[in-house]
Amino acid sequence: MTISRLSLKALAIAFVVVTAAGAMLLLARPQPIESAVLGAGWECTQTAFVLTTCAPRVQAIPAVETSRKEAMRATRG
Repeated sequence: MTISRLSLKALAIAFVVVTAAGAMLLLARPQPIESAVLGAGWECTQTAFVLTTCAPRVQAIPAVETSRKEAMRATRG
């Protein structure tokens, strides 16, 4: 079985393209960052070391607490 130079070159180019695309995806993934200026009430992420977005931190209410409140309301009235 012989492999021509053209197919080796095409395989090498495909490998480089796939590797570069994988590296770009890893770098473009949003990363959480700390913002000392905004404080603990904010959550910030940075994408590709360029775009930084911040949003107010949302406090999640546990499902157990929600069901207790609903049960108490139902029995009282």
